[in-house]
Amino acid sequence: MKRVVITGMGALTPIGNNLETYWTNLKAGKSGGAPITRFDTTKFKSHFACELKDFNVEDYIPRNEARRMDPFTQYALIATEEAIKNAKIDFDVLNRNRIGVIWGSGNGGIQTFTEEMIDYVKNDETPRFSPFFIPKIIADIASGLISIKYGLRGVNFTTISACASSTTAIIDAFNYIKWGKADMIITGGSEAPITAAGLGGFTASRALSTNNENPATACRPFDVSRDGFVMGEGAGTLILESYEHAIARGATIIAEVAGGGMAADAYHLTGTHPEGEGAFLGMHEALNDAGIEPKDIDYINMHATSTPVGDPSELIAIERLFGTNPDLNISATKSMTGHLLGAAGAIEAIASVMAIVDGIIPPTINTKNVDAEFDGKFELTLGSAQKREVKYALSNTFGFGGHMASAVFKRFEDS
Repeated sequence: MKRVVITGMGALTPIGNNLETYWTNLKAGKSGGAPITRFDTTKFKSHFACELKDFNVEDYIPRNEARRMDPFTQYALIATEEAIKNAKIDFDVLNRNRIGVIWGSGNGGIQTFTEEMIDYVKNDETPRFSPFFIPKIIADIASGLISIKYGLRGVNFTTISACASSTTAIIDAFNYIKWGKADMIITGGSEAPITAAGLGGFTASRALSTNNENPATACRPFDVSRDGFVMGEGAGTLILESYEHAIARGATIIAEVAGGGMAADAYHLTGTHPEGEGAFLGMHEALNDAGIEPKDIDYINMHATSTPVGDPSELIAIERLFGTNPDLNISATKSMTGHLLGAAGAIEAIASVMAIVDGIIPPTINTKNVDAEFDGKFELTLGSAQKREVKYALSNTFGFGGHMASAVFKRFEDS
């Protein structure tokens, strides 16, 4: 089996429109939470989210092309272009038949769907749909358009596992390369859920925070006053390739993908198992796949969405696998970015990799009164970033339906 390395990354997030800004603001503990600006939220219970800032799609994609895409696809192309530049890839000298795209999105083109259906109702239910309606909303279109743009004819598909989507995409990409079925795969995820349908739907499921007076501090994982997650939007892209392929083309290797694990809670439509059963199994499988022991993990980027039920069940799973270990750093970067749903795993994988590269643990912000069941069991990295040598990092993402996915990243050592 082949070693799988990371040679490029790109990010478009609520706290930074590129990789460098995203990582700088993660380390600084900057919050992306603010009142929603793109539609009237007066009649909704939740009025805020983590929107992209200072973003104009036409700075990246020509208007005539952008109008044929839902924002989730636009975000995917933007983050991917940065990752490709970061990886210094010249596709003309590579075998495009051995280069693929495996993408993740939980909602696909929900913004386009919302807008088209509103127009349908307003027009007395007269069917005047755009010819681009279906191509814009299907979740697989982002991976398809990435492959079309760069002429990549290798494996191409999209994983849909709710908020675990992009982590499952990364794990699938890792496995394809590890098993020798591809030389390079563009992977990650994108999501554009901040719409009336997204806000209304998640509010109705009682998943969102309604702390409208404090949007910048509402996402507070582990805090006694946590009351739900804050929606985010954006994309993250990672370039994965075999070690041999990266060396042959003279690539700079950022880090290594060591293993991945997936499991199911088999418990509830939206809630997590109270004992963290699926989370435990997914993490256990990820460590087994990486060939390491729990003691080898230095940092865990938790799923930790700031919900009353989800945070403790994940911590219970971590404690079952790792024991109580005050030296194990864990943090919840959703406290800054909000929850990017199907794209969460991608931007959090990037955060985990950067923690390895820079030896810095990004913080959990906004948490002032730690729930007693969390206190003292692990290093929660509250308030500010912490310097620490990181050899192995674990990134967790979980989704509605009981989807559990965990990926292990490793400091690259040329041996």
